[in-house]
Amino acid sequence: MSATARKKAPMPADIRAQKGGRPLVSLTAYTTPMAQMMDAHCDFVLVGDSVGMVLHGLPSTLEVTMDMMILHGRAVARGLSSAMMVIDMPFGSYEESPQQAFASAARLMRETGAGAVKLEGGQHMAPTIEFLVQRGIPVMAHIGLTPQSINTLGGYTVQGRGEQADLIMADARAVAAAGAFAVVLEKVPQTLADRITADVAIPTIGIGASAGCDGQILVVDDMLGLFTAFRAKFVKRYATLGEAGAAAIAAYAEDVRARRFPGPEHVFADEQPEKRAGS
Repeated sequence: MSATARKKAPMPADIRAQKGGRPLVSLTAYTTPMAQMMDAHCDFVLVGDSVGMVLHGLPSTLEVTMDMMILHGRAVARGLSSAMMVIDMPFGSYEESPQQAFASAARLMRETGAGAVKLEGGQHMAPTIEFLVQRGIPVMAHIGLTPQSINTLGGYTVQGRGEQADLIMADARAVAAAGAFAVVLEKVPQTLADRITADVAIPTIGIGASAGCDGQILVVDDMLGLFTAFRAKFVKRYATLGEAGAAAIAAYAEDVRARRFPGPEHVFADEQPEKRAGS
């Protein structure tokens, strides 16, 4: 069945069952209109903590709060009917203990209606993933480049080259064994991504990884050309809406200053026009 023919949103178990099948499609969303546009085309939509950078102008994802995620999660939920919603757990909301993670994840799901949460980390987060899954919280894992750890990783650098590949492979195996229903592989070499995809029993979702992954995700503002502060190597721009928007705003400003807008068709007469008979 195609994504456009779906009647209802998939569950985490449905996403997991697509391992090795039709590639999974995902994008990030932060607003209702954007969620509505992608609903029929995506298997799941991620309310990503990237919202901090692309909508709030923050330098990284580290300043994103639970309240911000809930606000945007509620907005996205209003725009979805056939795609599952996954929501990021923000920095500081889950790392302290499995108990803290459960309280945060339960709040996110309860207040947004998300079908699952996503958290960053491999082997060291496996006990937390297991704790959540055993208590009814579906978890999507995220390994490789984990943006919430840029201060310890040394920036947004490729992860898993050379001897480090074995560590990323171990991370993938650990989160799969802990019960994650899928795992995001960010900014890892193609060969490693293919090895992980062949090795683990859960779907791999690539972002800067490999076309051989079980699915792909991009930040929607990147692929639409709305976020232009920088463009990662792995981003393909399918539109340049930022440029088109800037040109439209400039044209509007010129029309206003030249008194071309509003025109006669945009203003109201003193009296209600009479309706013609039969109209």
